[in-house]
Amino acid sequence: MGATRADKEIYFAKLKELLSKFSSIFLVNVDNVGSNQMHQIRVALRGKGVVLMGKNTMVRRALRTILADSPQFERLLPYVKGNIGFVFTNDDLKDVREIIVANKVAAPARAGAFAPKDVIVPAANTGMEPGKTSFFQALGIPTKIARGTIEIVSDVKVVTAGTRVGSSEATLLNMLNISPFTYGMTVDYIFDNGNIFSPSVLDIDEQELVDRFLSGIKTIAAISLALNYPTIVSVTHSLVNAYKNLLAISLETEYSFEGAEKVKEYLANPEAFAVAAAPSADAAAPAAAAAVEEKEEEKEESDDDMGFGLFD
Repeated sequence: MGATRADKEIYFAKLKELLSKFSSIFLVNVDNVGSNQMHQIRVALRGKGVVLMGKNTMVRRALRTILADSPQFERLLPYVKGNIGFVFTNDDLKDVREIIVANKVAAPARAGAFAPKDVIVPAANTGMEPGKTSFFQALGIPTKIARGTIEIVSDVKVVTAGTRVGSSEATLLNMLNISPFTYGMTVDYIFDNGNIFSPSVLDIDEQELVDRFLSGIKTIAAISLALNYPTIVSVTHSLVNAYKNLLAISLETEYSFEGAEKVKEYLANPEAFAVAAAPSADAAAPAAAAAVEEKEEEKEESDDDMGFGLFD
């Protein structure tokens, strides 16, 4: 039975209220998420976010009613498909995402279900009777009989991620009491202040952003210099290069200016600069030694006082 007109009006009002109140929306997938697990997620998000579910047709209809006043929400329409829901928040996106994906429940493999990851049966004694050996042989699992029970000789991958679980594989995993999958709410997309992006963006740390920004600045500066087109990031390089050109011209000609005089002096007599630098280093050593001796004397004097003043 579909929702009544009154129910739809209540839902439309609720959605409109949440869209106006919160700046960020997580578009979450709720495949294989039960009602009890959904309740636990709502409790965990209390004070940080609000979960809203609804039929896709009703959600799209509700969004279209507010597009005249809020056209940015039109970007949400293409993503309202499948078993999705909304989590509204104004808190830190990373923190809220951790809460959303933290609640997971172990589940057995079901025939026909898509496997979210590879499933490997470990080498171990199964405790099963030898009569079931043919079942393992049909799946290509090497076994041997040890102490009257079936023992798996080596690890075997029975399910590949992204493929459907076969009935034989599901039966085997259930026989071995292996629940290989965990199900929970997952984040598909994030809508933040009118922009939609993948949740992987939240994994980019600040240093990586700084490095990418600096790399972009260097690229722009290189292009600007190659095209002789001045920009804010290239003007300092242009000035330095121009100054280098002036120095080169001054060294090759009789023309000179204040900045070039020292360079010419150094090139004319580099030994004089080397000799001048050596005494300054030698003079610094006695000064440092004197400072060390002075500190040692102060320490000795403080030790002689034994921590007492003159009138103690």
